[in-house]
Amino acid sequence: MSNPLTPEEKQILLRLARQALEKGVRGEKLPPLDWERLPPALHAPGASFVTLTVHGELRGCIGTLEARQPLAEDVREHAVSAALNDYRFPPVQPEEVNEIQIEISHLNEPQRLEYTTPDELVARLRPGVDGVVLRDGICRATFLPQVWEKLPEPAEFLSHLCRKMGAEPDLWRRKPLEVFVYQVEEFHEPEAE
Repeated sequence: MSNPLTPEEKQILLRLARQALEKGVRGEKLPPLDWERLPPALHAPGASFVTLTVHGELRGCIGTLEARQPLAEDVREHAVSAALNDYRFPPVQPEEVNEIQIEISHLNEPQRLEYTTPDELVARLRPGVDGVVLRDGICRATFLPQVWEKLPEPAEFLSHLCRKMGAEPDLWRRKPLEVFVYQVEEFHEPEAE
């Protein structure tokens, strides 16, 4: 990643995400950010995903691929959305908040991956490095690079991503799809004792 965040900037983002999660779950409005006290890197437009886990199990994950607002605001928005708006899970309840661990993925801009055959697509992917976006018309889905830990085989990874997009798992073999790759800077709260 170009322009990586400093350890201090990462800690600030984790703190902002935690505060947003706590307020959002309680139905409270987020206070305005104190921009004067935030480092310039957090003012810059940034794209992020916020992932919530409980004892290592996914509890919510929402983000964006496009940098459309200041990174600090993006992280806060996605912390609340991951807790309350991930359609795969019921909304996080206040009594769950202390069990949740927050992970933030700061994304670089996705780049189109050119390929001509399904085998070439598989060969061009970098497991553990690339986040992948598949697009077929208006349908689109992404997996963060961390998903390679659970799906290390590129063909299986692509099949699951097609399914997430709402398509048949072998769609990537049957027709050319738009494919984009990106990398992330991933950081998370320390493990609970």
